[in-house]
Amino acid sequence: MTSTQVHTSRREELGQFLKACRARIGPEEVGLPPGVRRRTSGLRREEVALLAGVGVTWYTWLEQGRPINASAQVLDAVARTLRMDHPEREHLYRLAELTPSRLPSSVEVVPDTVREVLRALDPLPATVINGRFDILASNAAQEELFWEWHSLPCLHKNLLWCCVTEPNARRMLLNYDEEVPHMVARMRAEYGRHVGDPVWEEDIRRLSALCPEFAALWARHEVAEPRPRLREFQHPRAGRMRLRLTELAVSEAPGLRIQVSTPDDPATWALLPLTRREAS
Repeated sequence: MTSTQVHTSRREELGQFLKACRARIGPEEVGLPPGVRRRTSGLRREEVALLAGVGVTWYTWLEQGRPINASAQVLDAVARTLRMDHPEREHLYRLAELTPSRLPSSVEVVPDTVREVLRALDPLPATVINGRFDILASNAAQEELFWEWHSLPCLHKNLLWCCVTEPNARRMLLNYDEEVPHMVARMRAEYGRHVGDPVWEEDIRRLSALCPEFAALWARHEVAEPRPRLREFQHPRAGRMRLRLTELAVSEAPGLRIQVSTPDDPATWALLPLTRREAS
């Protein structure tokens, strides 16, 4: 993909993101009368422009993906109008090319020191992922925790793919309906740095074709940043477990993160040894 095509794709992604944010806000939420004969949900383009103090034509062109300049002050006004949170603002600025872009590494190597950290974290399950949730390295505790996750052989080595393509995922990941949308929103936010990257584009295309659920979540244009969260997991042998998920940035390899699962209660601490293969 040429640089011109990348810029075009980024502008199109920006337009779709703004439309999705606009559609979720009702006029009454921003002090406007609901009106009648609205053909679409949410705010109209002219209403966003009015509330943000920008020209209607300019905002329309921005949503249409036209090559126009957008200052940080103007985008701030649009972000406030559309009630964007921090990760959504970062996504907006990235797509508008107001933040420095970093060329992604063509080879993602997990440093030996990070692998040592993974080993040292055992018996806590830990894994290293990138922005697409590719599994780059794991300790034994992580591998054994999910040893019986798949009903079919795992060929993709990707946390998101493992969730949306595994038939038993909903039965084992008890808060699936919270966790999977969060992961897709995380990936959408990271995608702002990789618009036009052939690897990313092909990965999204294949997963969208394979999984209508992912395609629907991706079309929502929701973005999120890493945050501590709870995973409720039904282990085939250990039973129901509550695991607190923490993510740590890898300073030696920007873009990589260590995910660590810590038991959230004494009962789960007691069940953790039962997840090891030697316990079976």
